[in-house]
Amino acid sequence: MHNPIRRNRNIGTENQGFSKSNKLKISTPYGTLKSFYERLENYTKEIRIINDHEFLFIIEETRENSVHSCSINDLTKIIEHIPKEDYGDLRFIVLKQPKRKEELISPVWGRLIYSYNFEDEYFPAIILDAIDLNKKIIWTRKQTIQDQKEFERLKQDGHIFMENKREFSSNLKITPSRNTQLYRTLLHEFGHYVHYLEVVERQGNKDEEDKEKEAREDDYFGLLKVEKEKFAHRYADLIKAKLVLEKLIPFESL
Repeated sequence: MHNPIRRNRNIGTENQGFSKSNKLKISTPYGTLKSFYERLENYTKEIRIINDHEFLFIIEETRENSVHSCSINDLTKIIEHIPKEDYGDLRFIVLKQPKRKEELISPVWGRLIYSYNFEDEYFPAIILDAIDLNKKIIWTRKQTIQDQKEFERLKQDGHIFMENKREFSSNLKITPSRNTQLYRTLLHEFGHYVHYLEVVERQGNKDEEDKEKEAREDDYFGLLKVEKEKFAHRYADLIKAKLVLEKLIPFESL
C-alpha cells in the first residue's frame, strides 16, 4: 500500500463537503506529482503514541480568520477510543490550511487519503481542513435523501441555518465545526479506512501473491460511493453512540 508506483489507484477519496463543487480545476504545478492536499507550507509536526501505535500529527499554519477547530489533544482523546486493530497502517493526521481556491472548488470537513506522500514517506492519512470564520456553509433546498440526512447531522452538530428562496446558509463557527470534525468527520474517515481494511487487507494472508491483493483493491475502489458512505456513516455512528453512552463525549477542548 505504500508503493508510490500504485498511488494513482489510491488517490481517489470519498469527500463530504459543505456544498456542491463546480467545474473549475485545482492545478498541479509542473514538475510535481503531489496532489493539492499533499502540498503543505509552514507546518509543524508532533508524534503521539496512542495505544502503542505511532501517529504523526502535521499542523499547517492557518491564515488570518481561519482556525483548526480541533486540538491535537482533542483528536488524541477520540482516537484512544477507536479499536487499535482499526488503526492498520494509518499514521498521518493532517490539520491542513486549504488554499482559497481549494475552499471554493473542493470544500470538505475532512478526507481519507489511502497513500499520502509526506517527506518522502507514504502512509494512509486523515486530513481535517481548517475552517474560515468569514465563510458560510451553503446547502441547497433541492436535496437528495443523502443530502437531507447530512443536513440533519449538521443541525444536530449545532450549525444554525438561515433560509431563503434558493438555499440554506450557516456562518461557520468554531464550536459546531469542532462538533462536526471531532465527533463525526474523524470517525467517518476512520470508517472509510476500516472498510478498506476489511475488503483488502483482512481477506488475505501473508503468503498470497501481490496480484490477489491488487484484485481486492480493484474491488474496493470499484464500489459505489453510496456503499462506501453507508459503511463509513455506520462505523462513525456506532463509535459515537458508544462514547456518548460512556459519557466520554462531548468534552471541552483540551
